[in-house]
Amino acid sequence: MIPVHLERAVFGIYATHSLHFADRSGVFVHLADHGSATAAELSGALGVDGETLERLLLVLVSLQVLTRTEGRYALAEGTRPYLDSREPHYLLGFVDHLVGSTAQRFGQVHDYLSRGKAAVDAELPDPFATLYRDDDSVRRFLTAMWQLSFHVSHELARLADLGDVRRLVDVGGASGPFSVAALLAYPRLRSTVFDLPQVGPYLAERAEAYELGDRLTFAGGDFFRDPLPEGDCVAFGYILSDWDDDTCEGLLRKAYDACRPGGRVLVMERLFDPDRRGPLSTAVMNLSMHLETQGRHRTPEEYLGLLRRAGFADCAVRRSTADKHLLVGRRSPVTVGAR
Repeated sequence: MIPVHLERAVFGIYATHSLHFADRSGVFVHLADHGSATAAELSGALGVDGETLERLLLVLVSLQVLTRTEGRYALAEGTRPYLDSREPHYLLGFVDHLVGSTAQRFGQVHDYLSRGKAAVDAELPDPFATLYRDDDSVRRFLTAMWQLSFHVSHELARLADLGDVRRLVDVGGASGPFSVAALLAYPRLRSTVFDLPQVGPYLAERAEAYELGDRLTFAGGDFFRDPLPEGDCVAFGYILSDWDDDTCEGLLRKAYDACRPGGRVLVMERLFDPDRRGPLSTAVMNLSMHLETQGRHRTPEEYLGLLRRAGFADCAVRRSTADKHLLVGRRSPVTVGAR
């Protein structure tokens, strides 16, 4: 008998795609609304082939995503918040990104093993040019980032303790998951998302949806070429894991310059355990960073080292109950000259 953990690893590709196709077909929303259904009822309601659907459903039952009782399928206990696209914890937009974008890059792993990332990437387009290649790609990527980030951003905003902050600068803030969560938690706060110009319309959609008015604004630019907007708090939400150490240190130095004396920087990231043996989500996304960006995931001490080298003091880790955590550094309240 194959060990269960090895069996799940071997068949993981089927698990991901079964989730993806069931979601796209409307299975999870239908079950959320109706409680349970037979495969025939589902195929009739959704207008899909019954045999193919039931084979997908049986995979999801074996994964304990669905239950099957007397031929009726239902969402397994505790899964609805992650499977129902109307729920804030909905996760399958990220699965859509994995299937539609990340999976296409897995052929590069063989080349990386054979020739190294630098040599292979020299022949490929810039990773963010690919992610942002057209409107559909931009929306898919931003939707995935929102769905991965918004629910945990509420907790991270509380951990950040922004009650004394008036101007947040959200660097690479995408469609604003952290900014929106922070603005909802702190009524006196204003936030500027600084990101590539094509992100602007998507941020405007979020500002309108959450009725934030001029409290949420957008500044278009390139954080490598342009200075960052000034604020008393500068945030990097899942940005530093896209880049190597030297690049990250340079970005943090720009944040130091943009941060008013006495202000702070926030770094939100998945963290490796100190021995780098897990957690699984960080290890998996660390490989994804290798495929899709020029970065990696780090241990808490590695991030604290980057913050200190950029000039920040009183650096600390504040862990959430989820898979993304907060690191904080402060700029001295008095300007003491060049670092």
